[in-house]
Parts: sequence; structure tokens; C-alpha cells
Amino acid sequence: MSSNNKLHDCVRASLEDYFRDLNGTDPAGLHDMLVKAVEKPLLEVVMEQAQNNQSRAAQWLGLNRNTLRKKLLEHHLL
Repeated sequence: MSSNNKLHDCVRASLEDYFRDLNGTDPAGLHDMLVKAVEKPLLEVVMEQAQNNQSRAAQWLGLNRNTLRKKLLEHHLL
């Protein structure tokens, strides 16, 4: 199984657990919640692997360096 499938399966299982825990209650702001939950660890790991080189990390992520910097600030990683 590829890493992408493992990540997909992990996210899917977590979402299924989340809906089960809601016990019929409608979720709110689901997209934002998920993006925030995934984005911070993504940025942490990529910055670590890029040895805190923002230009390299931005390139790996397919982001403009200024966009990356904004996201790092939003997640209190700078």
C-alpha cells in the first residue's frame, strides 16, 4: 500500500469516527476544521525536513514563499 493510500485511509477513518461521535448532530465548519488539523503538522514536518529553509519548503509545497510565511505565522510556527 502506498503512503498516499495510508494517509487517505487514516483521514477517512478519523472522519468516520468524528461523524460517529457527533451522534447525528450536524457538523459545522468541517472543511476549515480539517484544513487546520492537517495543515499545521504538514508545515511542521516540511519545515523540519527543509531545515527551516522557507524557500525550499514553499517549493516542495507548491506555494509562494509569502503564502508559506503567512501560514507559518497563522499556526504560530514562526
